[in-house]
Amino acid sequence: MISATTRPAGRHARRLTKRVALALAIAVLLPWLAVEGAVRRLDPLPMARVQTTSAVVLDRHDVLLRAYTTDDERWRLPVATTDVDPLYLAMLIAFEDRRFHHHPGVDPLSTLRAVGQTLRNGRIVSGSSTLTMQVARLLDGVHARDASGKLRQMLRALQIERQFSKSEILVLYLQLAPFGGNLEGVRAASLAYFGKEPRRLSPAEAALLVAIPQAPESRKPDRFPVPARIARDRVLARALAAGVIKPEDATLARRETIPTLRRDFAKLAPHLADAEREADPTRRVHRLTLDADVQGKLESAAREHAQMLGQGISAAIVAVDHRSGEIIAEVGSAGFLDAGRAGAVDMAHAIRSPGSTLKPLIYGLAFEAGIAHPDTLIDDRPTRFGTYVPKNFDRDWHGTVTIREALAQSLNIPAVSVLDAVGPQKFFGRLQQAGLNPQLPKDAEPTLAVALGGLGLRLVDIAQLYAALARGGDGVALHHRRANDAERATAQPQPRLLSPLAAWYVADILRHAPAPVAAKTGRIAYKTGTSYGSRDAWAAGFDGRHTIAVWVGRADGASVPGLAGRASAAPLLFDAFQRVAEQRTPLAGPPADALRASGADLPPPLRRFNAMAETAEQPTGPYRTTPLRIASPPDRAEVDAASGDGVLFKVDGGTLPLTWLVDGAPLASDGKRRELTLGDGRRGFVKVSVIDAAGRTDRVTVRIK
Repeated sequence: MISATTRPAGRHARRLTKRVALALAIAVLLPWLAVEGAVRRLDPLPMARVQTTSAVVLDRHDVLLRAYTTDDERWRLPVATTDVDPLYLAMLIAFEDRRFHHHPGVDPLSTLRAVGQTLRNGRIVSGSSTLTMQVARLLDGVHARDASGKLRQMLRALQIERQFSKSEILVLYLQLAPFGGNLEGVRAASLAYFGKEPRRLSPAEAALLVAIPQAPESRKPDRFPVPARIARDRVLARALAAGVIKPEDATLARRETIPTLRRDFAKLAPHLADAEREADPTRRVHRLTLDADVQGKLESAAREHAQMLGQGISAAIVAVDHRSGEIIAEVGSAGFLDAGRAGAVDMAHAIRSPGSTLKPLIYGLAFEAGIAHPDTLIDDRPTRFGTYVPKNFDRDWHGTVTIREALAQSLNIPAVSVLDAVGPQKFFGRLQQAGLNPQLPKDAEPTLAVALGGLGLRLVDIAQLYAALARGGDGVALHHRRANDAERATAQPQPRLLSPLAAWYVADILRHAPAPVAAKTGRIAYKTGTSYGSRDAWAAGFDGRHTIAVWVGRADGASVPGLAGRASAAPLLFDAFQRVAEQRTPLAGPPADALRASGADLPPPLRRFNAMAETAEQPTGPYRTTPLRIASPPDRAEVDAASGDGVLFKVDGGTLPLTWLVDGAPLASDGKRRELTLGDGRRGFVKVSVIDAAGRTDRVTVRIK
C-alpha cells in the first residue's frame, strides 16, 4: 500500500524530470537552430578556383603532354581520387583528420580536446581543423586563426558537407591544397617535386606531400629541405602509429632523400598542344592520340639530326598508326624554344614544295589504269613537253630503264612522261579526292611540273598520302584527337587513293629502294624528295603498321647547299622508325591478281611505255582496263549551282555504255557519254551513282548549294 505522502513525491519527481529534459532539449535545440540559421545565411560557396584549373593536354594513355598555368599564374591541375596513390590518401586522413568519414564537417571530439588544451596551457597546443574545414579555408582564400575565423570555417564546413559527398570533398582538397609558390593541388606538386604523376608514390613521397600544405612556404623542399624532412618524418611516425605503414617501410622512408630541385612540367608536342588550346580555349582537358613516349623519342631525334646538319636547320616528323589513322607523334621543329632554328614555326603544317615525294602516286595511277607495270620499259632521255624541259637531279640521262628503276632512282623525265599520259588534272584531282589540300598559285592550273614538286603540300599531307599507300590504296583521314565510340561509329570512310594492285606495285618498288648507310633495305617502303634549290628535304615511308614522314630544311625557306632527301632526310626517317618500334611489322604480301612477270613475259602492251599511243577510250586488253571512277566532283564536295548551269559530273575509265542513278533512281542519259549535267534545280545532299557495261560501280555524295 502506497502512502499519501509518497504519491506527491513521485509526481514531483516526474515533473522535475520533464523540466530537466525540456531544458536540455532547449539547450541543444537553440544552438542547433542558431547554427542552422547561420549556415543558411552564408553566401554560396565560392567555387571559382575549383572551376578554373590548368588546361592540360593528354596523350592516348592520359599521360601529360603539356600543361598551362591558370589566368592567375597557378599550376592547378584537374585531379580525381583515382589519380592518387591510396597510400597518400590513407596517410592524409591518418595525419589530418582520423574521423573524416564520420563527422559532419566539424569534429566535436577534436574541438573539445583543443579547447581543453588551450584552457589548461593558456595557449593553442593543437588545432581541431578537419579536412572539410581546410577546404572551406581554401575556398574562401582566408586563413584566419582567431575565434571568429575558426567559427566561420566551421559553418562553411557544415555547408560543404551538405552539398558534397566525402569523396567530392577529398577531390576539392587534392585540387586546392597549397604546396609552395604557385603550386596548388597534389598532382601539380607530385609532378614538380618528383617528376611523375601521384598514382604511384613511395611512403616517403606520400608523407612529404601530406606535410607540405601545413606550412607550404616554409616547407618547400627545393628551398627548405631540412624543415621539409622533419615534417615528412613526423607524418611517417603518425602513419606508423595508425598502422598505415609497416615499421620497415617507415625506416626505409626516413632514409630517402628530399628532392631539392623543382622540375619543369612536360612540354611535349608544343606546337600541336598550343594549336589545340587556341582552337578551344574553354576546354580544360584535351585528349590526343599521341603517345608521349614516342613523341619524346622523336623530338630528341629531330633535335639531334638537325644539330648534326648545321646551324639554322630544323626538322619535323609525323608518325602515324595507319591502321586507324591516329597520329602517334607530331614534331613541328627541332626545338620549340630554339630561336636559331626558328623552332616556334610548326613545319609539320607549313606548306612547302614536296619535291619527288609524289612520284609514287603518278606511277600508281598508271598501274591502276593498266598502261604500265613495274617492269615496263621507259625512256630516260632528253625530252621536251611543249615548253617544259625537265632534267634529272643528277643532270644525266640513263637511257631505257624499267619503271621500277625509274621510281627507285627517282628519275624525273620518266615521271613526267607518265604524268603526261595520266594527266595532271587527274593527278591533282586524286590528291584532292584523297583528302589532301594541294596548293597552286592563284588562278593556276595543274601542269606537268607537279610531278617534280610544282605545288604546295604539308608534311601531314605527305604522311596521309603514304598511309593510304600502306593500306593498299585505301584512303584514311589522319586525326590527332581521341574519338569516342559514337564518333568512330559515324566516321565516314575515305575515298580510295589507288586500287589494291596499283598500291602494292608501288610499295613493292619502294621496299627495294636502297637504304641509308648502316640501315637495312627491305624493312620499310620509302621515298625521298628534294625541292627546287635544295630548300626542302623529304623522306616518307611505311611498314605494316606505321607510316612516318620527315621534313628537313630551314623554316625561312632559304636554300641549303647540299641538302637532299636521301642524304639529309632518309637517315632521320630510318632513325625515327627504330625509335617508334624496334621490331618492324612486315609489309603486306602481293594481291592475287599481281602480275609477276618481266621483259618478254609481260603482255605486249605493257612491255614498253608509249604515252602517245595511250587513250582512255581504247583499252586493248584486260591489263589496260581503266577502273570506273567519278573523277569530279569528289565525294563529299560542296558544289555551287547558283549560276543555273547545273552540276557537271565526269567519269574516268570503265566500259561504255554507262547508267546513271540519282538518289537511287535511274536517270535518262546518253550512255555513250562520260559526263552528266544535273540541272534540275536540286539542292542539298545528292547521291550520284554510275554503272558501266561490266557492272562496275562508283558513287559520290555531294552537297549542292
